[in-house]
Amino acid sequence: MQPLRGITVVSLEQALAAPYASRHLADLGARVIKVERPGTGDFARSYDARTAGLSAHFVWANRNKESLTLDFKDPRGLDVLRRLLADADVFLQNLAPGATARAGLGAEELRALNPRLIVCDISGYGSPGPYEGRKAYDLLVQCEAGLVSVTGTEEEMAKVGVPVSDIAAGMYAYSSVLAALLERGQTGTGRHLDISMLESAVEWMGFPLYYAYDGAPPPPRSGAAHATIQPYGPFTAGDGTVVMMAVQNDREWRGLCAAFLDDPGLADHPDYATNAGRSDHREALGAVLASRFAQLTGAEAVGLLSSIPVANARVNTPAEVWDHPQLAARGRWHEVATPAGPVRAPAPPGQQPGEARTDPVPALGAHTRAILAELGLAEDEIDRLIEDGAA
Repeated sequence: MQPLRGITVVSLEQALAAPYASRHLADLGARVIKVERPGTGDFARSYDARTAGLSAHFVWANRNKESLTLDFKDPRGLDVLRRLLADADVFLQNLAPGATARAGLGAEELRALNPRLIVCDISGYGSPGPYEGRKAYDLLVQCEAGLVSVTGTEEEMAKVGVPVSDIAAGMYAYSSVLAALLERGQTGTGRHLDISMLESAVEWMGFPLYYAYDGAPPPPRSGAAHATIQPYGPFTAGDGTVVMMAVQNDREWRGLCAAFLDDPGLADHPDYATNAGRSDHREALGAVLASRFAQLTGAEAVGLLSSIPVANARVNTPAEVWDHPQLAARGRWHEVATPAGPVRAPAPPGQQPGEARTDPVPALGAHTRAILAELGLAEDEIDRLIEDGAA
C-alpha cells in the first residue's frame, strides 16, 4: 500500500510536528527529502540516546526518509533548495515563524516558481495574530489550549504524557496535504496550508470546551479516572494489580452491581441510580468498589468484569506494550534499519502486515551526494559545497 509513490516531499523540519507529518507521507510511499543543518542536523537527533544509542524522538519520526545537509543561508545552498522545490510536489516546514519567508521561500514565491507545489507551514500559533512570533513548544501549547487545566488530579495539574500538540499538528498537516494532493488532481494547482499547533490542540479539546460552554464549570481534574462518567477509572486488586474499569451506561451498572459487587439492590440506590448521581458521589462509590477489588486478584477481577461484560484494561508500561499479545497476534511489528542497526517499529495503522515500508532512519547527510548529483552538480562542485559547510 504505497499510494504516494511518485510524490516528492521536501521538508525543512525539526523536532516533531513536521517530521511526524512527513514520516506518515513517507510511510505511504512518498519520497521525503529531509533538509538538515550541515554538521548538526535536526536538533532532535541529540535529545537522548535511548534507542540503541540514537534519539527516541528521532527514530520514531524519521524512518523512510533521505537526509540532505544544506545551509540555505548560503546562496549556493539556497539555489540547490530552490532547484529541488521546482520539481517537488510538497514543501513542508516548521522552522521559526518567518524564517522561510525571509529566505525567499515563502508560499507565494515558491508557488510562482512551481504552481503545482503544495506548501505546508506548521507553526505554534499560525499567522497573523498577536502570538504569531512566540516560541511554541508542545507543553506551552498544551497550556494555551487549555489541555493542562483539565489534566491531572484535583490538587495538581499535569501535562499529557506524550507530545500531543506536536502530534495533533503533524496529523492535521498530513491529512491536509493528502486532501491538497486530491484537489490538485482536479485543478492542476497546489495550495498553501497553514497548520498551527494551537488550533490542532484546541480541536482535540472539543469535549471539555463544550462541557464548559457559555461559562459553565469545566470538567474536574480526576487523575486517571473519567471526569464525568462513573465508575470509570483505575482500581487496585488485592495482589497490587491495577485494573482500569469503565461502566458506560446504566445497564452495565446494573450488571456490575449484580455480578461483581454481589449487591443488585445497590443499582437502585438514589445516590447511584444514574451516572450524574454516581459522579456526584464518586468518593463513596469508589470506597465500595475499592473494598471489592481488594478481595480479588487482578486476574479474578478481570475475569469477573469480562463475564458481565464490563470493559476493562491492563495499565501497561511502555515495556509491556512491546510484548502486547494483540499486537503480536496481528503481526504489527516490523524491523527498520538505523545507523545503529535494526530496531523494532509498529506498522502504520491501516496497513496490513507486510505492506509497511521499511526504509532506514537516515544518518545525517547520508543522501547529500546522491541528491546533489541527481540535480546535475559535478563532483568537484559537490566537494566544494561540503568542504565549505554549505552542504
